Amino acid sequence: MGRVEKSPGGPGPAQLAQLRRMRLAKDAMDRDWADPGLDLDAVATHAGYSRFHFVRAFRAAYGETPGQYLSRRRIERAGDLLRTANLSVTEICHLVGFSSLGTFCTRFKQQTGFSPREYRGRNAGPAAAMIPGCHALLWAGGFPGRTAQASEVRDDEGPSAAQDDDGPEAQVRNIEEAE
Repeated sequence: MGRVEKSPGGPGPAQLAQLRRMRLAKDAMDRDWADPGLDLDAVATHAGYSRFHFVRAFRAAYGETPGQYLSRRRIERAGDLLRTANLSVTEICHLVGFSSLGTFCTRFKQQTGFSPREYRGRNAGPAAAMIPGCHALLWAGGFPGRTAQASEVRDDEGPSAAQDDDGPEAQVRNIEEAE
């Protein structure tokens, strides 16, 4: 009664364990896709494989390499931002995890058939209200690679120096304080 019989032709326990590990690695990539420092070695280690074995196993499970999967996810997100956010192509490139604008544009065109600028022109309708770039950047965690210096302001001290600054960090702080 407590024995589980394997169905004919179904995956065995070793195959199920491998699929579980692949799913954990894919989940990690889905969670951290925007991190430009997402490292294949770290994801492979997370799955319990060497880098080369992981690439082969991932391709066998999902039909594409981890790099192709991650690039596709980033390009899909970039397409969303191009259609909806009032951000430059360079800002979107960095938000979705690419460190090179040239690589981003090349991969984007390979996947969609259009350059990012052409894609925006074709898919962002004239009546569509674009999300202000500052809100999109705030949603994405601010400006990648930069940290905002939060300054404490007491009610009796008046405006802080951060509110006098017009830089990107000050804009993020001002948006956070307004909410």
